[in-house]
Amino acid sequence: MVNNNKTLITGEMLRRYYELNKQKKEIELEMNELKDAFQSYFNQLVGTQQKGEMTVSGFKLQRQIRKIEKFLEVDTVKRLEELQMTDLIQVIRRPDDSKIKAALELGLLTHTHLDGCVTTSYTPAISVKPVTPR
Repeated sequence: MVNNNKTLITGEMLRRYYELNKQKKEIELEMNELKDAFQSYFNQLVGTQQKGEMTVSGFKLQRQIRKIEKFLEVDTVKRLEELQMTDLIQVIRRPDDSKIKAALELGLLTHTHLDGCVTTSYTPAISVKPVTPR
């Protein structure tokens, strides 16, 4: 409700916002409980870091695993200095992921050069989509 470039806040707007926010919290809680159940199911079925898929009642449930690799800053900088590849080190003394990956792709570095310098983490993701008939 806009009146002469001023927004008019009404009690109804505040009530509606409060109710929607309350519903949002309830919905998020229920969705998190369902996601936990899906994760638990796939953990038991295929393992904790494995993707999975199933179809039930016309819906496909998928779990994808997102792999995140980060270079251990101190160790990687030290290793790159030892290899005299300081152009792959950012001035702020942090490994430059994009340059290191490019150097790996170009063959200037190998993964064995960086043994002990990379940490890997995995993040599970749930997706539910309706199945389209073929």
